[in-house]
Amino acid sequence: MLIPSPLEVIKFPLFKEKKINVYVKRDDLIHAEISGNKWRKLKYNLIEAKAQHKNTILTFGGAYSNHISATGAVGKIFGFKTIGIIRGEETLPLNPTLLQAKKDGMKLLYVSRADYRKKNTAEFIEKLKDALGDFYIIPEGGGNKLGVLGCNDIVNEIDIDFNYILTDCGTGATLAGICDVLKETQKAIGIPVLKGGEFIKDEVKLLLGDTYSRIESQYSLIKDYHFGGYAKYKPKLIEFMQDFYTQTNIKTDPIYTGKLFYALVDLVKKDYFKVGSTIIVVHTGGLQGVEGFENRHGFSIFR
Repeated sequence: MLIPSPLEVIKFPLFKEKKINVYVKRDDLIHAEISGNKWRKLKYNLIEAKAQHKNTILTFGGAYSNHISATGAVGKIFGFKTIGIIRGEETLPLNPTLLQAKKDGMKLLYVSRADYRKKNTAEFIEKLKDALGDFYIIPEGGGNKLGVLGCNDIVNEIDIDFNYILTDCGTGATLAGICDVLKETQKAIGIPVLKGGEFIKDEVKLLLGDTYSRIESQYSLIKDYHFGGYAKYKPKLIEFMQDFYTQTNIKTDPIYTGKLFYALVDLVKKDYFKVGSTIIVVHTGGLQGVEGFENRHGFSIFR
């Protein structure tokens, strides 16, 4: 585990031209299989599972879920049995994400999309316990209060002063964890990677509870960079990712971080940030999903 993850300056001609300082928090380098915010959201859940003497972790996700892949890996490394409840029917051969999770010892159970929507109900959980025995539940994406606590560490590890911190958002947990420990002078920007990202605000509010009123004015959601929706893309996104990698040697993925860094560059072009600003961009990992994306669409992003 590479903790704390490195903080690296991004040398990009546009940033110098606009006279701003941009750093990337390289959470993608934390671990080859458990990188980015997935480790952040799993860490304290693993500690709690140990405290409850639970040796099986059950969680939820789609067929290409970074969270599913990471949970399988932590199970293998830290000695937990793992069960993944996968949305939709089994498709063979397994895609790279599910294949790796299975290799890491995760038991994969497939449920219909209709049943998957019931995943947070007591009745659904009781049926799982009747079939599978006792387990510790980590919600989809690790989005609970312990996941938020883990994401506090992203900011706590940063040893320079900054004005803005940006993260991609599939749920509200990472953004909530970041906002929770900001100084009054600092702002967070969330970039939803799916359409209808306004719900993320509700999730942040729910996760932070009584402390939400303190941070409400310190963050914003910019919902213009989803490229058609979750796991959707347009050619200009792929072209951007390739060019950004050429110039910075930083790989991104087309589901999450590619959209995040595209948003960053576009906002800088539009003079969203004041001259002299210092910006932190959180690289939330997700690179394991690149292979599955390439297989699905039939082309390579990074040749």
